[in-house]
Amino acid sequence: MKKQQVHSELKFKAVRSSGAGGQHVNKVSSKVELSFDVPASEGLSDVEKERLLQKLKPRLTNDGVLILQCDEARSQHKNKDLVIKRFFEVMKKALAVPKKRKPTKPTRSSIEKRLKTKKKAAEKKASRKPPDVG
Repeated sequence: MKKQQVHSELKFKAVRSSGAGGQHVNKVSSKVELSFDVPASEGLSDVEKERLLQKLKPRLTNDGVLILQCDEARSQHKNKDLVIKRFFEVMKKALAVPKKRKPTKPTRSSIEKRLKTKKKAAEKKASRKPPDVG
């Protein structure tokens, strides 16, 4: 992923934040919406695009556009910085390739230990039974 290229492809829109806040909130657009068109991006390879489209499917629009928004801070600039940071975290997490699991088998000593404890438990339960009269 070419971070600079991807950063230049981001589109921002400032909108009014929702919720309580008095008179000031009604006239200031402090909430920032970030949109990123995954299929049209030139900063990503085809493999990365496929991976993002697959991993982020629930978060993407039908056109493959990722939309993030932030209204945590009162300042539009701070919200823009926060949403950019969050965007790159989402991208990093989605592009991370999980390590292959190496199948292993239990050690001989662990198998013996397990069987020994099972045998001990069985003997303990068997000793609770009344003796056979026959």
